[in-house]
Amino acid sequence: MTAAGQPPRAQRVSARDISPNRRRGGDLRIVLGPATVGATAGFLGVLTLHEGEYVAEHYHPYSEEFLYVTEGDLSVRIEGDYIDLAAGEGVLVPTGQRHRVEKRGPGRCVAVFQLCPLAPHPSLGHVDIEPLAPAAGAAPQRASGTAAASASGTNT
Repeated sequence: MTAAGQPPRAQRVSARDISPNRRRGGDLRIVLGPATVGATAGFLGVLTLHEGEYVAEHYHPYSEEFLYVTEGDLSVRIEGDYIDLAAGEGVLVPTGQRHRVEKRGPGRCVAVFQLCPLAPHPSLGHVDIEPLAPAAGAAPQRASGTAAASASGTNT
C-alpha cells in the first residue's frame, strides 16, 4: 500500500524526468521507488559515471543491492575487494557490506541498480562511510585510482 493507503498503480517513468542526486557522487536517479510510483518493496535507479567519478563508500543495513552495467565499465569495491564489471555484467552487494562504485577508466558508464527490501524509514536505508561528494555545482571528486580509502573512510 502507498502512504495514502492505496495499492501502487502501473505507470511509466522516464529517467530523463527524474532530477539527479549528486550528493554521493555521479548522477543517481531513482526511477521506480516509493516517491516516484509508490513502490513498497524496494527501488530501482540509474547511475551514470564519467572517468574519475565515484559513488562514495556506504552500506545498506536493511537491503541487498543489485548493480547491472548497461554501458561502459566500472569497478565496485565491496568490503575492500574490487570487482570489475563490463556492459552486460552485474554484481550483488549483500546486506550490510561496505561498497564504493568507481569509473576508473576513460569514457562513461551507465548502470541500473535495485535495492530491496526497503528500510523501515528512508533515513535508515543508507549509511555513509566516506565523506560525501561536493554539492551540485561544485567540482566533482575524482577517484584516486588505487585501492585506497583508509579504514577511517578518507582517501589517501
